[in-house]
Amino acid sequence: MSSRDVSPPGVVSAIPLEGLPELEESDDLALLLHAAAARAGGLRDADVVVVAQKAVSKVEGRVVRLADVEPSARAIELAGPDGDPRQVETILRESVDVVRSRPPLVIAETRHGFVCASAGVDASNTPAEDTVVLLPLDPDASARRLRERLVALAAVDVGVIVSDSFGRAWRQGTTDVALGVAGITPLLDLRGTADARGRELETTQIAVADEIAAAAELVLGKARSVPAAIVRGVDVRGDGSAAELVMPRERDLFR
Repeated sequence: MSSRDVSPPGVVSAIPLEGLPELEESDDLALLLHAAAARAGGLRDADVVVVAQKAVSKVEGRVVRLADVEPSARAIELAGPDGDPRQVETILRESVDVVRSRPPLVIAETRHGFVCASAGVDASNTPAEDTVVLLPLDPDASARRLRERLVALAAVDVGVIVSDSFGRAWRQGTTDVALGVAGITPLLDLRGTADARGRELETTQIAVADEIAAAAELVLGKARSVPAAIVRGVDVRGDGSAAELVMPRERDLFR
């Protein structure tokens, strides 16, 4: 999709979807999101529904009991004296490469190609004590399934983003990014267009899916059980996948 295919934003709003229950495996997440959206005034064409990864992972059964994990020697080494080797073992099982480590911190590349802390394995807001939540096996497929159900339930053309909080090299703090997308264009390609001075842009691509995920995070509540939001006012409808946002290894200058 070119820049001419994306409607310019006017007022952009982020609307929290409140009132969702504690999620369990096999819950109908799309139906729960549709009901929450109805309470918030309903969905509209071009809305983007941003759903926290952990909500998706819980309903997809991506939860591990640490009591069932036998740590390897490598996990014990990487955990150091302050980490839980069972959790580190889970991280290693979710990784294709350990990029950096400083026990007990592990920066890893996941099977999806994401480079992030702990391969996305998270011990916060878990369904039970001594459990961790993993990333969805295929976040783009998760987003597509949610979108198909929401379109059928609401009879509107919406996009879906599955988001998660990532740290960033050289910057303090985390921000939400898109792990999976459906019904939207994740990258706005400005190459070949002109800037305000008429100079041709040669490399500029805007990660609009990440920007929308970050906007939604402003109203999500990790401590308030608000795992989803509607972002309204930016029409980025199209086809694409979050895989487009992953830096190809041959262009990665920072590892």
